[in-house]
Amino acid sequence: VQLQASGGGLVQPGGSLILSCETSGIAFSSYGMGWFRQAPGKEREFVARISWRGGSTKHADSVKGRFTISRDNAKKTVYLQMNNLKPEDTAVYSCAAAWVQSISTSGDNVLYWGKGTQVTVSS
Repeated sequence: VQLQASGGGLVQPGGSLILSCETSGIAFSSYGMGWFRQAPGKEREFVARISWRGGSTKHADSVKGRFTISRDNAKKTVYLQMNNLKPEDTAVYSCAAAWVQSISTSGDNVLYWGKGTQVTVSS
C-alpha cells in the first residue's frame, strides 16, 4: 500500500498550490480520503475529507473557502486545491485513507497514512 503526496513547495502569501495524493495497493473507491497537516511544534490538524463515494466533503474552518478537496476514483488520486495561502498554512501535508467511512477529524479511524509533502508560505 502506498499513498504518495506531491505538489508541495514554496509559495508567496496569496498564492495557490494543488496537492495530489496518488494511491496504490488499495481499493481506492472504497476509502474515505482526507488531508491533515502538521506544523513544527504543533499537533496534527485535520484539513479536509471527502467521502468514499465523493458526494460529501468537509473542510476545517481555518481553510474553508480557500481549500477544496476532490478525488478521481479512476486515477486513484485525491487532490487538495489550496488558494489564497497564508503563512499559517505552512506545514507538512499528509493524505489519509479510512475503509468505507469518512475520515474522522481526529484521524482515529485512518487505516493508511501517506508520506507528507512540505508546504511553505513565505514572502
